Amino acid sequence: MNLWLAASIVIAALVGMALPLQALINARLGATTQGPLFASFASFLVGTLVLGVVLLLSRTAWPGLRALVALPPWLWLGGVIGAVFVFCGTLLVPRLGAAGLICLIVFGQVTGSLLLDHFGVLAQARPADLTRIVGALLVCVGALLVVRPWQAA
Repeated sequence: MNLWLAASIVIAALVGMALPLQALINARLGATTQGPLFASFASFLVGTLVLGVVLLLSRTAWPGLRALVALPPWLWLGGVIGAVFVFCGTLLVPRLGAAGLICLIVFGQVTGSLLLDHFGVLAQARPADLTRIVGALLVCVGALLVVRPWQAA
């Protein structure tokens, strides 16, 4: 395994480990302030400020206004999806717990990714073969074992 691949795996795992903490922090912020919508807004505001500082410090070139206006409108949906993700995490972690929330999110990500790959949405098609489908089903079983919806809270 090459160094970049190993580093990428470690970074992805560390970011994954931080996501439940983010949801717990946002949920606590929501519980101690004006609720999950405010907490989600605060999370995005702080994140935007941090990324703005990094963008300025890295001296990354900005696209011109003409280039931005010419982009297809659907390219801005990433921010909407991110906001929905943070809001739902903030809202649902008190109900599902951090582990339950993240397991269900991972299941949704695997299922959505298989569909997007299979139909070649925004990338080359990669068919959902039996092995990949079984993998997704195992993730589903794992999520159910963590969430245990058959047990009363």
